[in-house]
Amino acid sequence: MPRVKRGNVRTKKRRKVLQQTKGFKGGQKNKTKLARQALLKKFTYQYRDRKVKKRTMRGLWNLKINAAARANDTKYSELIASLKKANIELDRKVLADIAEHNPEVFTAIVEATKK
Repeated sequence: MPRVKRGNVRTKKRRKVLQQTKGFKGGQKNKTKLARQALLKKFTYQYRDRKVKKRTMRGLWNLKINAAARANDTKYSELIASLKKANIELDRKVLADIAEHNPEVFTAIVEATKK
């Protein structure tokens, strides 16, 4: 059976892994075995944190809406309930953006829900 050296293939595989771990600390950036393990962990965290980001953003939107609602003498829960009763369909992302950048428009929305 002929001898196979695998020089190019092995080097390319190694180079690809080490390129992805550029910027890591210690041996994780330049030792192939450690780099491969670090990559597995990196991919796990990436997948998980794409889901967590959605949760944290919704919490942040709620905080912004609550702060603006309290500035207009109402509570977050009362505001959301009155928005549903008044059939004003604004999601929390849009409401938070309005509360942050256009407080006068937010005040008008709150007044519309009180009627």
